[in-house]
Amino acid sequence: MSMNGEYLRLTTEELARALENPEWAWEFADEAQEREDEEEPAPTEARCFSTFQAWNLLDFLLRRASFPVDVVHGEEPIPNADDWGYGPPQYLTADRVHLAADRLHELTYDALIRGVDHTELATAGVYPRIWDSPTSLEWARDTLASLTEFFRAAASADHAVLVWLD
Repeated sequence: MSMNGEYLRLTTEELARALENPEWAWEFADEAQEREDEEEPAPTEARCFSTFQAWNLLDFLLRRASFPVDVVHGEEPIPNADDWGYGPPQYLTADRVHLAADRLHELTYDALIRGVDHTELATAGVYPRIWDSPTSLEWARDTLASLTEFFRAAASADHAVLVWLD
């Protein structure tokens, strides 16, 4: 079993409903993921996104770069939400999504990994533990590019984003 970073774009109305009824949010997320698993839309068209196991590496790199938004874990808890895998979901407001999208767009993966030694990741216990060579830092390059596209599309639609680990 692996830990995966998961995302769901929500309209203002859907976020309000999720905050009122976390069980509805769980069902809505589950249905959206099932539908998109079959359709496999591009990140710019998707309502759901996954960083899969790259979430912890991205978290490490973004924190190291003092990224202003917690795009890996979210920033606001869903009140009274149950555990969705590895804790309850959190969300980013549409304003925070806009900021994240702008900053992600300005960021390059090369800038994120500049000065990082793969042994630093092993020492920090970054999941998954695959940091045996300098080339392992390349592992999340495409994931960051797709996450950036997902956030830019969410910002364009003025959506909030629900975030959780499962």
